[in-house]
Amino acid sequence: MGFFSRLFKSDETPKVEKRTLMNLKVGDMVSYELADYQVVGKLTFNDHGYRWYEYQLEGRSGTIWVNVELDDELEVSVYKKVKKKLSEPIPDKIEMDGIIYYLDEKGTANVSGQGRSVNVSGMQVHYYDFCDENEEKYLSVEIWGGDIEVSTGACANDYDFEIIAGS
Repeated sequence: MGFFSRLFKSDETPKVEKRTLMNLKVGDMVSYELADYQVVGKLTFNDHGYRWYEYQLEGRSGTIWVNVELDDELEVSVYKKVKKKLSEPIPDKIEMDGIIYYLDEKGTANVSGQGRSVNVSGMQVHYYDFCDENEEKYLSVEIWGGDIEVSTGACANDYDFEIIAGS
C-alpha cells in the first residue's frame, strides 16, 4: 500500500449485499426461463403486519411480475397481466381460458412502491388470490381505487432465477 493510499484510506467501502428474491432492488438484472429482465418496479404489501413483495420485471419478451412471500417457506410465483373484465363484487369462482379458479385468499393491504411503482405508495389494494383445483395455476385480482387488474400465474422456485445486482 502506497503513502497516498494509506493517507486517504477510507473505511467506508461500499458493501454489496447479496441479492435474493427477498431483497431485489430496482435496477437489478434477473434471468428467468432463458430470458433476461431488469427490475423496474417493486411493491411492498402489508396486510396487518404480514408482508410480501411484487417485482415488475421488464425484458425483450415483455413484462412479468414476480410475487415473493415468506410464509412457512419461501413462496414464489410469476404472473402476467391479462385482459379479463371483472366487476365488483368479485366472485368466489372465475373461469378463464377453460380453467376454473377458486378463491383461496382475499384481503386489503397497504402498499409502498419503488421505481415505476412509486406512484402507488400510500395506497390500499384489495386483493383476491385464486388457484385451480390442482393448485398449479393462479389468478390474481387486485382492485386499485376502483381499477380492477387481473393476472394469471404459476408457481416458480427460487433456483429458477439468476440475479445480478445492479448497484
